[in-house]
Amino acid sequence: MVTIAERLTSAYARIAQAAKNSQRSEHEICLLAVSKTKPAADLIAAYQHGQRQFGESYAQEAVEKVTQLAQYKDIIWHFIGPIQSNKSALVAEHFDWVQSVDRIKIAKRLNTQRPTGKAPLNVLLQVNISLEDAKSGCHPDELMNLAECVSHCDNLTLRGVMAIPAKTDNYQQQLQYFEQLRTCFDKLKAQYPQIDTLSMGMSNDIEAAIAAGSTMVRIGTDIFGQRT
Repeated sequence: MVTIAERLTSAYARIAQAAKNSQRSEHEICLLAVSKTKPAADLIAAYQHGQRQFGESYAQEAVEKVTQLAQYKDIIWHFIGPIQSNKSALVAEHFDWVQSVDRIKIAKRLNTQRPTGKAPLNVLLQVNISLEDAKSGCHPDELMNLAECVSHCDNLTLRGVMAIPAKTDNYQQQLQYFEQLRTCFDKLKAQYPQIDTLSMGMSNDIEAAIAAGSTMVRIGTDIFGQRT
């Protein structure tokens, strides 16, 4: 039985090798452990191996874990799933980052619902880079308007962009999608120099993502096993 610690070690090594292949430093790339559907015990196992950043997609399930693991004060919680209007308050109240802001209405709700006294919510704008009808994310042409809205929200801090491109095993196609998102990131950074996070790459495509400049990869299956 392969342990979560062993899987994490493998994930770190894979990131380091991909960074080396792209002549980048592995320290430029953050590993987000995607822990949705996994029990709190699995997160504790990863925490004990040094992992501090966790990604969740289902608000109510995530809030239970945030509560269960409240003693681990240095965990950084990222919400990475689609945001329903009736769940936005949970996200605003319990997370440090939200990576899936894709429309102005949601940005405004998160801003209003962020509790007084909490640090501003770190925001990534989700871009539908492969233009799939069924996928969340704003159209690339809408990105600057959405960024402008977030930049005027006192309780939100614009940090960068995220995408989940169409799934493919073709490296060149993966690279093409990620380079398109990198272009969006660079365009945004020209106007908002403080942004620093390009969240792209998952278990099946982190090599292409890192080659295209990813600063955060989101790995679930390779750390925690198949989703339950």
